Amino acid sequence: MDFSLHARVRAGDPEAFREMFQDHAQMVYRHAVRVSGDWAVAQDVVSLTFLEAWRLRGKLRDEGDTPRPWLMGIATNVLRNAARAARRHDRVVARIPAAEAVPDFADELIGRIADAEQIAAAQAVLAQLRRAEREVFTLCVWSGLSYAEAAQALGVPVGTVRSRLARARSRLRDLAEQELRKRQADREKTEPAAGGGQVQGGCTEAARSNKERNR
Repeated sequence: MDFSLHARVRAGDPEAFREMFQDHAQMVYRHAVRVSGDWAVAQDVVSLTFLEAWRLRGKLRDEGDTPRPWLMGIATNVLRNAARAARRHDRVVARIPAAEAVPDFADELIGRIADAEQIAAAQAVLAQLRRAEREVFTLCVWSGLSYAEAAQALGVPVGTVRSRLARARSRLRDLAEQELRKRQADREKTEPAAGGGQVQGGCTEAARSNKERNR
């Protein structure tokens, strides 16, 4: 097997590293968008992932035919750090008095609304999983890594990946059903009752008008 790209990256060859970036940056970006639900955060994650990959390039081993598991392991760590930073930021912001509302520029994001809602809904369910289960699910299901690649990315045995993914899928089925029932119940609360008083009121008003005309 030709590991020349791996060797060139380890040696600090900028062209080899650029080739690796071009081949895998979109994969890291899509994964980061799905996990974080934020396009700006995902862009930062890509940048930090490849900066860290360059710093750690000497650790890229000649295992498998792609550096994908290695990169996704770095991306997973970057996302963990980003999540911790976001929680710290939220705690600080919560202590700041509310400022005057600033109009947003939602028109620029219309094309992203549907995707954002889908990602938010998926995150709401995924957030209820344990972190280990969530990471395995997003790597294997959302980003398409094999069990072996996910195991390499996370530094755990393949059997651990399989068991975590099985638990994640089982829990997600139950949570999704609960979420569906909740959404249906919320819709029923907000929808007007069938055959409501509007029709009856209309008939009453019409009858009253006929009586008044016959007087």
